[in-house]
Amino acid sequence: MIIVDVETTGLDCRKHSIVSIGAVDFMRPDNQFYQECRIVEGAVIETKALAVNGFTVENIRDPGKPTLEQTITSFLAWMETCCARTIAGENPSFDRDFLRASAERYRIYPRLGVRTIDLHTVCYTHYMSRGLEPPMKNRYTAVSADSALTYVGLPEEPRPHHALTGAKMEAEAFSRLIYGKCLLQDYERYPVPEHVLRTRTK
Repeated sequence: MIIVDVETTGLDCRKHSIVSIGAVDFMRPDNQFYQECRIVEGAVIETKALAVNGFTVENIRDPGKPTLEQTITSFLAWMETCCARTIAGENPSFDRDFLRASAERYRIYPRLGVRTIDLHTVCYTHYMSRGLEPPMKNRYTAVSADSALTYVGLPEEPRPHHALTGAKMEAEAFSRLIYGKCLLQDYERYPVPEHVLRTRTK
């Protein structure tokens, strides 16, 4: 699978624009992708979105940056280097839909797949496999990105969000939940908790 994290100017893939893409090839974690881009002309910019990802209006309109078309093309070329291409992440359908909508602006029709793998579900089922009730709020699941990271012994994701950092931390969390072990050297200083080690796959 490919762990993908995109940063955008808002939540609607039809009216907002990607500002950066970060990705990690789970089977070959040294194979990573990161690129920032100039937003498409006419894209709506939400102040709240920029507060989350730390970009400024001047930064995302920088004419020196690659265009969205160039960035999408580069990402799809990188994706071809990955043997397993199912998209995974914290909210992978959001990332997949932005990638697809962005590519289709330029009449590029990528094979991104229908299925995705989300960190929330994997973490939720890990709680249940231990006979524990996952965190709940108002009778709904409260397993967030940060709570999933801390559950596997990692710190919360630094703010503002950075696409590659997000993808790397999510990839690390997947590895700990699935295999009970570290994936990336960046996070070796954070021990895998005993409750994760006890359920590792043999």
